[in-house]
Amino acid sequence: MKILVTGNEGFIGKNLCEYLVKKGHEVIGYEYKPNVLPNPEGYDWVIHLGAIASTTEKDVDKVLDQNFDFTMRLLQTCDHYGVNVQYASSASVYGNQKEFKEDGPFYPQSPYSWSKYLVDRFIMQANPAEFKGLIQGFRYFNVYGQGEEHKGDQRSPISKFTEQAIKNKKIKLFENSNNYRRDFIWVGDICNVQEQMLHKDISGIFNLGSGKTVSFLDVANSVKSKYGGEIETIPIPENIRSQYQEYTCANMDKLNRIVRHTYKTVEEYINEQ
Repeated sequence: MKILVTGNEGFIGKNLCEYLVKKGHEVIGYEYKPNVLPNPEGYDWVIHLGAIASTTEKDVDKVLDQNFDFTMRLLQTCDHYGVNVQYASSASVYGNQKEFKEDGPFYPQSPYSWSKYLVDRFIMQANPAEFKGLIQGFRYFNVYGQGEEHKGDQRSPISKFTEQAIKNKKIKLFENSNNYRRDFIWVGDICNVQEQMLHKDISGIFNLGSGKTVSFLDVANSVKSKYGGEIETIPIPENIRSQYQEYTCANMDKLNRIVRHTYKTVEEYINEQ
């Protein structure tokens, strides 16, 4: 297949492009340029990953312009040419709750979350028969893996804790981290699942996580077991406290009916490094 990937220089984008090439696809990358849409004519799929990924970005207009408006224009252009689309959504649309099913409820709590929710809302309210191509949205849960070092504070705790243990022999853990449980998914699993979905004649929005939870304390202990060091407890920063998700766990029933995949655990990943 001939595939255009936006955000190809990002963490997930780089991993996915490399994976698709290994699977025999022709892959062309595109990085965001203001007011310039990529031309999807002649492609089998556009995989739209490009976005402002910072969950703490406060400039609402900037986030909506790049994450919502750009995505809607891209969807319209792809529909014009009959090109299939996969796009990245986010588990942050669910907010701080215990239920994570594709049909809601939804409680977005940041400009980033709202930008993702608004695209999802458009797709959920549309009739799939109105589009010339397929549209598949994936709500990523907590993605980790190789190549996320450049993300700074947006990195996964797996990456942060590993760097801290290696460099300083001290892992900084938020207070009450034994109670904070997240659904962590390895980026390699995302690549595998999305490549499988390229071959499925189906549209919709799908949770993409492991379907299991691990506490931040468990992650820290796994890193400590591998690299040594001490665990230091620190307060949660004020700039993320109000929107901090204490629990995430993807309901994977919908996606599991379509693709088969065994997901890597955090402990397996850490031990393999």
